[in-house]
Amino acid sequence: MNIAGASDAAILSIIGDRIRTERLNQNRTQIEVAKAAGVGVIVLKRLENGQGCVLGNLVKILRSLGKIDQVDALLPEPGISPLELARLAGRQRKGASGRRGRPHRRKD
Repeated sequence: MNIAGASDAAILSIIGDRIRTERLNQNRTQIEVAKAAGVGVIVLKRLENGQGCVLGNLVKILRSLGKIDQVDALLPEPGISPLELARLAGRQRKGASGRRGRPHRRKD
């Protein structure tokens, strides 16, 4: 499925469907999952219905379903760009350079 062109509401609906499908594949009720996650049943119902929830509750629900490792697939660690890697030449980056035109002060 190409999710890039989908609206926010459509993406929330897809996430909710996938959470519901995973819960049902595990043969667990909404009450069981909500209790294991430490959230209210209404939170899980709203999520499954595509209405979303706060990020902390999503993490709790994913953990209770044994799917917290999927967060890495959702947003993998970006790493350093090849240009930045060449510029650093062995030095590890410690911070952002800030806005252009602003004097840059080094911490030595």
